[in-house]
Amino acid sequence: MSDFTIGRANAAVAARSPSDLYRAVWRWHFYAGLLVLPFLITLAITGALYLFRDEIDAVVHADLKRVEIQENAARATPSAMVAAAVAAYPGTAIKFTDPASQNASVEVTVNTPTSGKLAVYVNPYDGKVLGSLPDRGTVMWTIRTLHSLKYFGSFTRALIEIAAGWSILLVATGLYLWWPRSQTGGVLSIRGTPKRRVFWRDTHAVSGIFVGFFIVFLAVTGMPWSGVWGDKVNEWANGSNFGYPAGVYTAVPMSDEHLDHIAKTSWSLEQAQVPQSSGHGATAIGLDQAVATFGRLGLHRGYAVNIPATPDGVYTGSVYPDDLSQQRVVHLDQYSGKPLIDMSYADYGPFGKALEWGINVHLGQEFGLANQLVLLVACMAIVLLAVSAAVMWWKRRPKGSLGVPPMPADRRVFRGLIALLAIGGILFPLVGVSLIVMLALDWGYPLFRRAIRFAPPSGI
Repeated sequence: MSDFTIGRANAAVAARSPSDLYRAVWRWHFYAGLLVLPFLITLAITGALYLFRDEIDAVVHADLKRVEIQENAARATPSAMVAAAVAAYPGTAIKFTDPASQNASVEVTVNTPTSGKLAVYVNPYDGKVLGSLPDRGTVMWTIRTLHSLKYFGSFTRALIEIAAGWSILLVATGLYLWWPRSQTGGVLSIRGTPKRRVFWRDTHAVSGIFVGFFIVFLAVTGMPWSGVWGDKVNEWANGSNFGYPAGVYTAVPMSDEHLDHIAKTSWSLEQAQVPQSSGHGATAIGLDQAVATFGRLGLHRGYAVNIPATPDGVYTGSVYPDDLSQQRVVHLDQYSGKPLIDMSYADYGPFGKALEWGINVHLGQEFGLANQLVLLVACMAIVLLAVSAAVMWWKRRPKGSLGVPPMPADRRVFRGLIALLAIGGILFPLVGVSLIVMLALDWGYPLFRRAIRFAPPSGI
């Protein structure tokens, strides 16, 4: 049977396989690695960089993001800084971002008719404009876009879900293959030298067993950003009550606009609708009073204020600091200054809290520097895992063949494996579809090769 598998399976390797189950697991571990490892390398490198986004941006864009602290100097008013930004870059101001620290600049987002949205940086002490970048145009926003694969189109959100599901399969099958079976090395120690295949096999196995937990954790906590599972679970968890978790007061007029369309927000509030201001014709409170109100309400430093663009729009203050308990979104009536909705992490449901916690750890925020360093080591180990797999495969593969592990002699061993794959496919639909396609190719290709081999010559 193995003569008809993809690539030419090594008969000696097949003979040494402890069981058909081992062959089946090894074969699907190979497929999972083939599909996932290129993604894992890209995600690990970009993810490792993004862990230190604030530190890197502060260095790369120091001329825009950093200012000299002036202890006793009076600060410019928010409206004055917005006016300066619009004077330098004509357009409509849509967002004002409070500086997160005393040596940070203010960021004013201006929608210009010629250059689109710009992030204009202003010195909060003297109100002078420092310069601008395209909105979300920092180095770290570029890295984040690469990490999420958005550079390659919206369909790549589906690839994230597929890659995450196959990553979990990769770890599960890898754990089975690693499990000690009377061998004296390659469990927690590395044998041989880089010239020998056993060195790379042991490096792959040992690094895999240590980093497997992180791969599963990052895959699961990355799922909320996926195209099908993430959207559907978000809609299920937060789609009622105008997109707010149960228990949050929303007995105010609501618009059709979603918070995610006007401001960066947490995963749990992507479905949240923005309320409307009442009292049309009255005098608006203005940006200065809105910022002062957000300050009195105790929003964490570094909050962003979205400026209303319509008569029924609201001032939306939002902040998502490293400390989850300080996450908050407040909508103010632009005429009365009254808070219409005041949302914090404490208001999320149990499922939302769990997912937000996972996302926060995924981003390297929850436990400060320790969180960043642990995930940095994990990302480096993932790259080592992928490189060792590639080298090991290259040294093992038969000449002129892809080197797919042999097909089990008894295909009934696939029943249990298929049952597990079916469970994963139900939980994650796109992963299920990809598994069906891969299973069809795995079983159909040998039949195709056999038909080609025994087909009569043309003309007979």
